[in-house]
Amino acid sequence: MSVELLDGGIILSFIEDDEAFTGSVEDRFAYLDTNHDGLLSYSEMLKELQSLRMMETHFGIDVKPDPEELSRVYDSLFLQFDRDSNGTIDLEEFKAETKRMMVAMANDLGFLPIQMILDEDSFLKKAVDREFMKLQSDVSS
Repeated sequence: MSVELLDGGIILSFIEDDEAFTGSVEDRFAYLDTNHDGLLSYSEMLKELQSLRMMETHFGIDVKPDPEELSRVYDSLFLQFDRDSNGTIDLEEFKAETKRMMVAMANDLGFLPIQMILDEDSFLKKAVDREFMKLQSDVSS
């Protein structure tokens, strides 16, 4: 994990860079697709959702959420990704929902930078790293 400065513009710039965004999404999808069938099952996607710890922490403090509520949240999130409701998520569904969520996050953040703790392999960290490399390239030009 690392502490980074981030704003909505950095996220939107990352999404608009089709090569960087698509490459990151494809890498993450391949990592999650443990049986290499080109689809994410509920159990494969559940590992990703659980790693986000959305309801297991409250301002950095571990809490024990209601298991039924947690299950409903995970089911709902899976359904958001599974746009054709066939019980699996293909790469295009994964990319589309990831993009939708990141755009929503960018819109919520706005353009005033904030500090965030980011996991090294997260899409947000990849966006920050891309922006940093871009700035370094601009400075050396």
